[in-house]
Amino acid sequence: MYTQDIIKMIKTNYPDQKEFHQAVQEVLVSLEPVIAKDKKYQDNAILQRMVMPDREIAFRVDWMNDEGEVQANTGYRIEFNSAIGPYKGGLRFHPSVNSGIIKFLGFEQVFKNSLTTLALGGAKGGSDFDPKGKSDAEVMRFCQAFMNELYRHIGACTDVPAGDIGVGAREIGYLFGQYKKLTNRFDGVLTGKGLTWGGSLARPEATGYGCVYFAQEMLKERGESLSGKICTVSGSGNVAIYTVEKLYHLDAIPVSVSDSKGTIHDKNGIDLDLLKEIKEKRRESLEEYAKIKSDCKYIKISDYQEGTHPVWSIPCFAAFPSATENELNLYDAKTLLQNGCKCVSEGANMPSTIEAIELFLKSKICYGPGKAANAGGVAVSGLEMAQNASMYSWDFESVDKKLHSIMESIFVKSSETAKEFGDPTNLVLGSNIAGFRKIADAMIDQGI
Repeated sequence: MYTQDIIKMIKTNYPDQKEFHQAVQEVLVSLEPVIAKDKKYQDNAILQRMVMPDREIAFRVDWMNDEGEVQANTGYRIEFNSAIGPYKGGLRFHPSVNSGIIKFLGFEQVFKNSLTTLALGGAKGGSDFDPKGKSDAEVMRFCQAFMNELYRHIGACTDVPAGDIGVGAREIGYLFGQYKKLTNRFDGVLTGKGLTWGGSLARPEATGYGCVYFAQEMLKERGESLSGKICTVSGSGNVAIYTVEKLYHLDAIPVSVSDSKGTIHDKNGIDLDLLKEIKEKRRESLEEYAKIKSDCKYIKISDYQEGTHPVWSIPCFAAFPSATENELNLYDAKTLLQNGCKCVSEGANMPSTIEAIELFLKSKICYGPGKAANAGGVAVSGLEMAQNASMYSWDFESVDKKLHSIMESIFVKSSETAKEFGDPTNLVLGSNIAGFRKIADAMIDQGI
Protein backbone atom coordinates (compact mmCIF):
# COMPACT_ATOMS: atom_id res chain seq x y z
CA MET A 1 0.00 0.00 0.00
CA TYR A 2 1.18 3.49 -0.93
CA THR A 3 1.02 4.95 2.59
CA GLN A 4 2.82 1.97 4.15
CA ASP A 5 5.59 2.25 1.55
CA ILE A 6 6.17 5.87 2.57
CA ILE A 7 6.26 4.96 6.26
CA LYS A 8 8.85 2.25 5.52
CA MET A 9 10.90 4.74 3.51
CA ILE A 10 10.97 7.19 6.42
CA LYS A 11 12.04 4.51 8.89
CA THR A 12 14.79 3.34 6.53
CA ASN A 13 16.11 6.79 5.67
CA TYR A 14 15.92 8.21 9.23
CA PRO A 15 16.34 5.17 11.53
CA ASP A 16 17.02 7.14 14.73
CA GLN A 17 14.22 9.69 14.44
CA LYS A 18 11.55 7.80 16.41
CA GLU A 19 9.31 10.79 17.10
CA PHE A 20 9.29 11.66 13.40
CA HIS A 21 8.37 8.05 12.54
CA GLN A 22 5.48 8.26 15.00
CA ALA A 23 4.18 11.56 13.64
CA VAL A 24 4.33 10.35 10.04
CA GLN A 25 2.66 7.03 10.87
CA GLU A 26 -0.16 8.67 12.81
CA VAL A 27 -0.95 10.99 9.91
CA LEU A 28 -0.42 8.68 6.94
CA VAL A 29 -2.49 5.79 8.30
CA SER A 30 -5.44 8.14 8.73
CA LEU A 31 -4.97 9.45 5.17
CA GLU A 32 -5.49 6.02 3.56
CA PRO A 33 -9.22 6.65 2.80
CA VAL A 34 -8.59 9.92 0.94
CA ILE A 35 -5.60 8.47 -0.94
CA ALA A 36 -7.76 5.55 -2.06
CA LYS A 37 -10.60 7.89 -3.02
CA ASP A 38 -8.60 10.29 -5.21
CA LYS A 39 -5.83 8.99 -7.45
CA LYS A 40 -4.33 12.44 -8.09
CA TYR A 41 -2.44 12.43 -4.79
CA GLN A 42 -0.47 9.31 -5.64
CA ASP A 43 -0.01 10.39 -9.27
CA ASN A 44 1.62 13.61 -8.03
CA ALA A 45 3.76 11.80 -5.40
CA ILE A 46 2.26 14.06 -2.74
CA LEU A 47 3.09 11.85 0.24
CA GLN A 48 6.74 11.44 -0.77
CA ARG A 49 7.02 15.20 -1.14
CA MET A 50 5.06 16.05 2.00
CA VAL A 51 7.15 13.95 4.40
CA MET A 52 10.38 15.54 3.12
CA PRO A 53 11.17 19.07 4.36
CA ASP A 54 11.82 21.79 1.79
CA ARG A 55 15.11 22.33 3.61
CA GLU A 56 16.86 21.40 6.85
CA ILE A 57 19.25 23.93 8.38
CA ALA A 58 21.66 23.03 11.20
CA PHE A 59 24.31 25.34 12.60
CA ARG A 60 26.72 25.80 15.50
CA VAL A 61 25.94 28.46 18.09
CA ASP A 62 29.00 29.80 19.94
CA TRP A 63 28.38 31.98 23.01
CA MET A 64 30.05 32.91 26.29
CA ASN A 65 28.76 32.27 29.81
CA ASP A 66 29.08 34.65 32.77
CA GLU A 67 32.40 33.04 33.78
CA GLY A 68 33.91 33.96 30.42
CA GLU A 69 33.89 30.35 29.20
CA VAL A 70 33.08 29.67 25.55
CA GLN A 71 30.08 27.38 25.02
CA ALA A 72 28.82 25.65 21.86
CA ASN A 73 25.33 24.40 21.04
CA THR A 74 23.56 23.21 17.90
CA GLY A 75 20.80 25.25 16.30
CA TYR A 76 18.14 24.05 13.86
CA ARG A 77 15.51 25.43 11.52
CA ILE A 78 13.53 22.95 9.43
CA GLU A 79 11.33 24.61 6.83
CA PHE A 80 8.87 21.88 6.00
CA ASN A 81 6.23 23.13 3.58
CA SER A 82 5.18 26.54 2.23
CA ALA A 83 2.46 25.51 -0.22
CA ILE A 84 -0.23 27.63 1.46
CA GLY A 85 1.83 30.42 3.02
CA PRO A 86 5.15 31.47 4.57
CA TYR A 87 6.78 29.02 6.96
CA LYS A 88 5.46 29.38 10.51
CA GLY A 89 6.39 27.51 13.67
CA GLY A 90 8.09 27.89 17.01
CA LEU A 91 11.63 27.74 18.33
CA ARG A 92 12.29 25.30 21.18
CA PHE A 93 15.29 25.67 23.53
CA HIS A 94 15.65 22.44 25.52
CA PRO A 95 18.38 19.80 26.06
CA SER A 96 16.19 17.18 24.34
CA VAL A 97 16.21 19.05 21.02
CA ASN A 98 17.73 17.23 18.06
CA SER A 99 16.98 17.04 14.34
CA GLY A 100 14.39 14.27 14.81
CA ILE A 101 12.44 16.23 17.43
CA ILE A 102 12.44 19.36 15.27
CA LYS A 103 11.41 17.34 12.23
CA PHE A 104 8.42 15.75 13.95
CA LEU A 105 7.33 19.14 15.29
CA GLY A 106 7.68 20.72 11.85
CA PHE A 107 5.67 17.95 10.20
CA GLU A 108 2.89 18.35 12.77
CA GLN A 109 3.00 22.12 12.27
CA VAL A 110 2.23 21.81 8.56
CA PHE A 111 -1.14 20.17 9.24
CA LYS A 112 -1.94 22.31 12.28
CA ASN A 113 -1.36 25.54 10.35
CA SER A 114 -3.48 24.29 7.47
CA LEU A 115 -6.41 23.76 9.85
CA THR A 116 -6.32 27.32 11.22
CA THR A 117 -7.93 28.71 8.04
CA LEU A 118 -4.97 31.14 7.82
CA ALA A 119 -2.34 31.27 5.05
CA LEU A 120 0.51 29.65 6.96
CA GLY A 121 3.08 27.05 5.96
CA GLY A 122 4.85 24.84 8.49
CA ALA A 123 8.31 24.93 10.07
CA LYS A 124 10.05 24.40 13.41
CA GLY A 125 13.40 25.21 14.95
CA GLY A 126 15.37 25.44 18.14
CA SER A 127 18.50 24.36 19.98
CA ASP A 128 19.75 21.96 22.64
CA PHE A 129 20.53 25.05 24.75
CA ASP A 130 18.85 24.99 28.19
CA PRO A 131 17.75 28.42 29.45
CA LYS A 132 16.97 27.01 32.91
CA GLY A 133 19.46 28.23 35.48
CA LYS A 134 21.00 30.73 33.08
CA SER A 135 21.24 34.43 33.85
CA ASP A 136 19.45 36.97 31.69
CA ALA A 137 22.82 38.02 30.29
CA GLU A 138 23.68 34.43 29.30
CA VAL A 139 20.29 33.94 27.64
CA MET A 140 20.74 37.23 25.78
CA ARG A 141 24.19 36.26 24.49
CA PHE A 142 22.93 32.88 23.35
CA CYS A 143 19.90 34.37 21.58
CA GLN A 144 22.10 36.91 19.83
CA ALA A 145 24.50 34.19 18.66
CA PHE A 146 21.57 32.02 17.52
CA MET A 147 20.10 34.89 15.48
CA ASN A 148 23.48 35.60 13.89
CA GLU A 149 22.81 32.52 11.74
CA LEU A 150 19.02 32.30 11.74
CA TYR A 151 18.46 35.79 10.29
CA ARG A 152 19.69 34.58 6.88
CA HIS A 153 16.75 32.20 6.57
CA ILE A 154 13.74 34.13 7.94
CA GLY A 155 11.56 37.07 6.92
CA ALA A 156 8.04 38.45 7.33
CA CYS A 157 6.92 36.80 4.07
CA THR A 158 9.40 33.92 4.14
CA ASP A 159 9.60 32.23 7.55
CA VAL A 160 8.19 33.64 10.80
CA PRO A 161 9.34 31.80 13.96
CA ALA A 162 7.59 32.04 17.34
CA GLY A 163 8.22 30.74 20.83
CA ASP A 164 7.90 27.20 22.13
CA ILE A 165 9.29 25.36 25.16
CA GLY A 166 12.12 27.45 26.63
CA VAL A 167 11.41 30.42 24.38
CA GLY A 168 9.16 33.01 25.96
CA ALA A 169 8.83 36.80 25.84
CA ARG A 170 12.39 37.31 27.14
CA GLU A 171 13.97 35.15 24.44
CA ILE A 172 11.79 36.56 21.64
CA GLY A 173 12.86 40.06 22.69
CA TYR A 174 16.57 39.25 22.54
CA LEU A 175 16.14 37.42 19.21
CA PHE A 176 14.21 40.30 17.65
CA GLY A 177 16.68 42.90 18.91
CA GLN A 178 19.55 41.08 17.25
CA TYR A 179 17.57 40.57 14.01
CA LYS A 180 16.92 44.32 13.87
CA LYS A 181 20.62 45.11 14.40
CA LEU A 182 21.69 42.69 11.67
CA THR A 183 19.14 43.71 9.04
CA ASN A 184 18.24 47.31 9.90
CA ARG A 185 14.59 46.28 9.46
CA PHE A 186 11.60 46.40 11.81
CA ASP A 187 9.64 43.48 10.35
CA GLY A 188 6.99 41.18 11.75
CA VAL A 189 9.58 38.44 11.53
CA LEU A 190 8.89 36.88 14.94
CA THR A 191 5.62 36.43 16.82
CA GLY A 192 5.14 36.51 20.55
CA LYS A 193 6.67 40.00 20.63
CA GLY A 194 6.16 42.51 23.43
CA LEU A 195 2.89 44.45 23.29
CA THR A 196 4.65 47.80 22.90
CA TRP A 197 6.62 46.69 19.83
CA GLY A 198 4.32 44.63 17.64
CA GLY A 199 2.96 41.84 19.82
CA SER A 200 -0.66 40.76 20.00
CA LEU A 201 -2.93 40.73 23.00
CA ALA A 202 -4.10 37.20 23.91
CA ARG A 203 -0.99 35.55 22.41
CA PRO A 204 0.26 34.11 25.75
CA GLU A 205 -3.23 32.79 26.47
CA ALA A 206 -3.98 31.50 22.97
CA THR A 207 -2.91 27.83 23.04
CA GLY A 208 -4.46 27.12 26.43
CA TYR A 209 -7.65 29.05 25.70
CA GLY A 210 -7.95 27.44 22.27
CA CYS A 211 -7.52 23.93 23.67
CA VAL A 212 -10.41 24.52 26.08
CA TYR A 213 -12.55 26.07 23.33
CA PHE A 214 -11.97 22.92 21.26
CA ALA A 215 -13.02 20.69 24.17
CA GLN A 216 -16.08 22.88 24.61
CA GLU A 217 -17.05 22.34 20.94
CA MET A 218 -16.55 18.56 21.16
CA LEU A 219 -18.73 18.34 24.26
CA LYS A 220 -21.37 20.73 22.91
CA GLU A 221 -22.02 18.39 19.97
CA ARG A 222 -22.86 15.67 22.51
CA GLY A 223 -25.03 17.90 24.65
CA GLU A 224 -22.46 18.16 27.47
CA SER A 225 -20.34 20.93 28.98
CA LEU A 226 -17.34 21.55 31.23
CA SER A 227 -19.33 23.47 33.83
CA GLY A 228 -18.85 21.99 37.29
CA LYS A 229 -16.62 19.19 35.95
CA ILE A 230 -13.30 18.02 37.42
CA CYS A 231 -10.46 18.53 34.92
CA THR A 232 -6.80 17.49 35.02
CA VAL A 233 -4.05 19.47 33.32
CA SER A 234 -0.43 18.42 32.83
CA GLY A 235 2.44 20.84 32.53
CA SER A 236 2.86 24.21 34.23
CA GLY A 237 4.11 26.39 31.41
CA ASN A 238 2.22 28.83 29.27
CA VAL A 239 -0.19 26.29 27.78
CA ALA A 240 -1.10 24.70 31.11
CA ILE A 241 -1.48 27.98 32.99
CA TYR A 242 -3.94 29.44 30.50
CA THR A 243 -5.77 26.15 30.11
CA VAL A 244 -6.41 26.35 33.87
CA GLU A 245 -7.50 29.98 33.52
CA LYS A 246 -9.99 29.31 30.71
CA LEU A 247 -11.39 26.27 32.54
CA TYR A 248 -12.23 28.58 35.44
CA HIS A 249 -13.93 30.95 32.99
CA LEU A 250 -16.23 28.07 32.00
CA ASP A 251 -16.92 27.11 35.65
CA ALA A 252 -14.88 23.91 35.44
CA ILE A 253 -12.63 22.75 38.31
CA PRO A 254 -8.99 22.23 37.22
CA VAL A 255 -7.33 20.19 39.98
CA SER A 256 -3.82 19.45 38.70
CA VAL A 257 -0.67 20.81 37.12
CA SER A 258 2.74 19.16 36.78
CA ASP A 259 6.39 19.72 35.98
CA SER A 260 9.46 17.54 35.47
CA LYS A 261 9.66 16.66 39.16
CA GLY A 262 6.05 15.95 40.10
CA THR A 263 2.34 16.72 40.11
CA ILE A 264 0.18 19.00 42.22
CA HIS A 265 -3.28 17.61 43.05
CA ASP A 266 -5.34 20.40 44.55
CA LYS A 267 -8.82 18.89 44.94
CA ASN A 268 -10.48 22.26 45.55
CA GLY A 269 -9.00 23.72 42.37
CA ILE A 270 -5.57 25.03 41.39
CA ASP A 271 -4.71 28.42 42.90
CA LEU A 272 -4.09 30.25 39.63
CA ASP A 273 -2.46 33.33 41.16
CA LEU A 274 -0.04 31.18 43.14
CA LEU A 275 0.75 29.07 40.06
CA LYS A 276 1.54 32.18 38.02
CA GLU A 277 3.69 33.59 40.81
CA ILE A 278 5.79 30.41 41.06
CA LYS A 279 6.10 29.60 37.36
CA GLU A 280 5.95 32.95 35.54
CA LYS A 281 7.73 35.21 38.03
CA ARG A 282 9.87 33.05 40.32
CA ARG A 283 10.44 30.20 37.81
CA GLU A 284 10.57 27.61 40.57
CA SER A 285 9.50 23.98 40.98
CA LEU A 286 5.92 23.09 41.87
CA GLU A 287 7.31 21.81 45.16
CA GLU A 288 7.12 25.47 46.23
CA TYR A 289 3.38 25.47 45.51
CA ALA A 290 2.93 22.56 47.92
CA LYS A 291 5.01 24.29 50.60
CA ILE A 292 2.82 27.40 50.43
CA LYS A 293 -0.54 25.64 50.01
CA SER A 294 -0.43 22.80 52.50
CA ASP A 295 -3.91 21.40 51.81
CA CYS A 296 -2.90 20.04 48.38
CA LYS A 297 -1.07 16.83 47.48
CA TYR A 298 2.33 16.83 45.79
CA ILE A 299 3.19 13.56 44.00
CA LYS A 300 6.84 13.11 43.07
CA ILE A 301 7.43 11.38 39.75
CA SER A 302 10.33 9.50 41.34
CA ASP A 303 7.89 7.98 43.85
CA TYR A 304 5.41 6.88 41.22
CA GLN A 305 5.21 3.86 38.95
CA GLU A 306 7.90 3.92 36.28
CA GLY A 307 6.67 4.60 32.75
CA THR A 308 3.46 6.31 33.85
CA HIS A 309 2.59 9.81 34.97
CA PRO A 310 0.83 10.55 38.27
CA VAL A 311 -1.29 13.33 36.79
CA TRP A 312 -3.33 10.79 34.80
CA SER A 313 -4.14 8.74 37.89
CA ILE A 314 -6.36 11.57 39.20
CA PRO A 315 -10.06 10.90 38.42
CA CYS A 316 -11.51 13.51 36.07
CA PHE A 317 -14.21 14.27 33.52
CA ALA A 318 -11.78 15.91 31.07
CA ALA A 319 -7.99 15.73 30.68
CA PHE A 320 -5.73 18.31 29.03
CA PRO A 321 -2.22 16.98 28.25
CA SER A 322 -0.25 20.24 28.01
CA ALA A 323 3.39 19.35 28.68
CA THR A 324 5.36 17.45 26.03
CA GLU A 325 5.36 14.62 23.48
CA ASN A 326 4.41 11.08 24.54
CA GLU A 327 3.58 12.06 28.10
CA LEU A 328 0.41 9.92 28.05
CA ASN A 329 0.87 6.23 27.26
CA LEU A 330 -1.46 3.23 26.98
CA TYR A 331 -1.42 2.54 30.73
CA ASP A 332 -2.29 6.19 31.43
CA ALA A 333 -5.09 6.08 28.85
CA LYS A 334 -6.57 2.96 30.46
CA THR A 335 -6.38 4.61 33.88
CA LEU A 336 -8.14 7.75 32.63
CA LEU A 337 -10.98 5.74 31.08
CA GLN A 338 -11.36 3.51 34.13
CA ASN A 339 -11.68 6.64 36.26
CA GLY A 340 -14.49 8.01 34.10
CA CYS A 341 -12.73 10.45 31.76
CA LYS A 342 -15.04 11.51 28.90
CA CYS A 343 -12.88 14.05 27.09
CA VAL A 344 -9.19 14.47 26.19
CA SER A 345 -8.09 17.70 24.50
CA GLU A 346 -4.39 17.95 23.69
CA GLY A 347 -2.59 21.20 24.45
CA ALA A 348 0.89 19.79 23.74
CA ASN A 349 2.30 18.47 20.47
CA MET A 350 1.76 14.70 20.12
CA PRO A 351 1.38 14.13 23.89
CA SER A 352 -0.34 10.74 23.49
CA THR A 353 1.33 7.61 22.16
CA ILE A 354 -0.22 5.84 19.15
CA GLU A 355 -1.50 3.06 21.44
CA ALA A 356 -3.19 5.61 23.73
CA ILE A 357 -4.80 7.35 20.75
CA GLU A 358 -6.15 4.05 19.43
CA LEU A 359 -7.76 3.33 22.80
CA PHE A 360 -9.33 6.80 22.99
CA LEU A 361 -10.79 6.38 19.49
CA LYS A 362 -12.06 2.88 20.25
CA SER A 363 -13.75 4.12 23.43
CA LYS A 364 -15.58 6.87 21.46
CA ILE A 365 -14.82 9.57 24.05
CA CYS A 366 -14.32 13.16 22.90
CA TYR A 367 -10.70 13.12 21.72
CA GLY A 368 -9.13 16.28 20.29
CA PRO A 369 -5.72 15.57 18.68
CA GLY A 370 -3.02 18.18 19.20
CA LYS A 371 -2.81 19.44 15.63
CA ALA A 372 -6.45 20.50 15.95
CA ALA A 373 -6.92 21.20 19.66
CA ASN A 374 -3.72 23.18 20.23
CA ALA A 375 -3.82 25.22 17.01
CA GLY A 376 -4.91 28.33 18.94
CA GLY A 377 -1.34 29.44 19.56
CA VAL A 378 -0.30 29.53 15.93
CA ALA A 379 -3.71 30.97 15.01
CA VAL A 380 -3.09 34.05 17.16
CA SER A 381 0.49 34.17 15.86
CA GLY A 382 -1.09 34.46 12.42
CA LEU A 383 -3.34 37.22 13.72
CA GLU A 384 -0.23 38.97 15.09
CA MET A 385 1.30 38.80 11.60
CA ALA A 386 -1.87 40.37 10.18
CA GLN A 387 -1.73 43.17 12.73
CA ASN A 388 1.96 43.77 11.95
CA ALA A 389 1.24 43.93 8.21
CA SER A 390 -1.53 46.48 8.73
CA MET A 391 0.40 48.37 11.45
CA TYR A 392 -2.70 48.14 13.65
CA SER A 393 -3.52 46.37 16.92
CA TRP A 394 -6.77 44.77 18.05
CA ASP A 395 -8.03 44.75 21.64
CA PHE A 396 -8.03 41.58 23.76
CA GLU A 397 -11.74 40.87 23.26
CA SER A 398 -11.41 41.10 19.47
CA VAL A 399 -8.47 38.70 19.35
CA ASP A 400 -10.15 36.28 21.76
CA LYS A 401 -13.32 36.35 19.69
CA LYS A 402 -11.36 35.60 16.52
CA LEU A 403 -9.52 32.78 18.34
CA HIS A 404 -12.81 31.23 19.50
CA SER A 405 -14.17 31.45 15.97
CA ILE A 406 -11.06 29.78 14.51
CA MET A 407 -11.20 26.93 17.03
CA GLU A 408 -14.89 26.43 16.27
CA SER A 409 -14.08 26.35 12.55
CA ILE A 410 -11.32 23.77 13.10
CA PHE A 411 -13.74 21.55 15.01
CA VAL A 412 -16.50 21.90 12.40
CA LYS A 413 -14.14 21.16 9.50
CA SER A 414 -12.60 18.17 11.29
CA SER A 415 -15.98 16.83 12.34
CA GLU A 416 -17.54 17.24 8.89
CA THR A 417 -14.56 15.53 7.25
CA ALA A 418 -14.75 12.63 9.73
CA LYS A 419 -18.45 12.21 8.89
CA GLU A 420 -17.66 12.36 5.15
CA PHE A 421 -15.37 9.36 5.58
CA GLY A 422 -17.81 7.39 7.72
CA ASP A 423 -16.27 7.72 11.18
CA PRO A 424 -18.09 10.66 12.85
CA THR A 425 -16.30 10.62 16.22
CA ASN A 426 -12.78 10.21 14.78
CA LEU A 427 -11.32 13.70 14.79
CA VAL A 428 -7.83 12.30 14.12
CA LEU A 429 -9.13 11.12 10.75
CA GLY A 430 -11.09 14.32 10.18
CA SER A 431 -8.37 16.81 11.10
CA ASN A 432 -5.59 14.97 9.25
CA ILE A 433 -7.57 14.66 6.02
CA ALA A 434 -8.90 18.22 6.20
CA GLY A 435 -5.41 19.62 6.74
CA PHE A 436 -3.89 17.35 4.10
CA ARG A 437 -6.28 18.16 1.26
CA LYS A 438 -5.72 21.90 1.54
CA ILE A 439 -1.93 21.52 1.35
CA ALA A 440 -1.90 18.74 -1.24
CA ASP A 441 -4.24 20.55 -3.61
CA ALA A 442 -2.06 23.68 -3.37
CA MET A 443 1.04 21.63 -4.13
CA ILE A 444 -0.63 20.17 -7.22
CA ASP A 445 -1.78 23.61 -8.38
CA GLN A 446 1.78 24.99 -8.06
CA GLY A 447 3.43 22.18 -10.06
CA ILE A 448 6.74 20.48 -9.34
